[in-house]
Amino acid sequence: MTAEKGSQVSLEEQSGPPLTGGRLLPEADGPERIGIAVGGGHAELFCAISPDKPEDNQDSTMLLELDAQTAVLAVADGAGGIQGGRRASRLALATVREALLTADRENQQLRTIVLNAMEQANEAVIRNTRGAATTLTIVTVEGREARAFHVGDSLALITGQRSTIKLQTVAHSPVGFAIAAGFLTEEQAIYHPERHIVSNFVGTVDMIIEVGPTVKLAKFDTILVASDGLTDNLHLAEIIERMRRGPLDRSLEQLIELATQRMLRPKPMEPGKADDIAVIVYRKTAAS
Repeated sequence: MTAEKGSQVSLEEQSGPPLTGGRLLPEADGPERIGIAVGGGHAELFCAISPDKPEDNQDSTMLLELDAQTAVLAVADGAGGIQGGRRASRLALATVREALLTADRENQQLRTIVLNAMEQANEAVIRNTRGAATTLTIVTVEGREARAFHVGDSLALITGQRSTIKLQTVAHSPVGFAIAAGFLTEEQAIYHPERHIVSNFVGTVDMIIEVGPTVKLAKFDTILVASDGLTDNLHLAEIIERMRRGPLDRSLEQLIELATQRMLRPKPMEPGKADDIAVIVYRKTAAS
């Protein structure tokens, strides 16, 4: 993020209430974690403030169940100075949640509903903040079909059990576009000095929503939605290796443990940047 985005991360899990109305994290500056059944699968959410600041976590997560086989996963990463980015990310997700819960699903496709919700979030952030903005990345899961919608540089990633990448969003940034065009490798990009310049935000009049293709989920496929607090501290291969195998809660623990270690104790030749962090991992259950 262009805005700079704090304590040792604890992975003590919260059981959480029923999902009626969805869940938004953080409810405080964190760290907070929830594991919960949703939309015919299981999700693990984590959100925590950067270890280099006492308050003002600008990252937010949302999990919403629309019916027994439909889930919505979202991460927002705010920008805009003290309090501004925090407000923008929470307002965007609260607006999306309300729009999804009140939409006419009998007469509209979920794709249309999500796009309308993101447009409403953009209008809400413009109207209710003073120059603040936020990234917004959403993955919908209907049955065994997933689709990503995104604005900014938060990541949506879907991987198979053999480390196959089925979907990876492109960061809306000069560095992200350079990776997509083949001018930079993922390894080079993580150290690039302009990595945090983002060219597309919710909260701007020229916001553009990128809509991904439909991805058919196979058994054991894993979905990840994360802010750059994760992707600035782990190489893509390290993320995929921890996503693809073992119980979902353990996958999340490994991701957070390594990211936190690198934030707190950076080493030469390894990525390491203190930042707020928000991560959702999700798998469909075998029977769904």
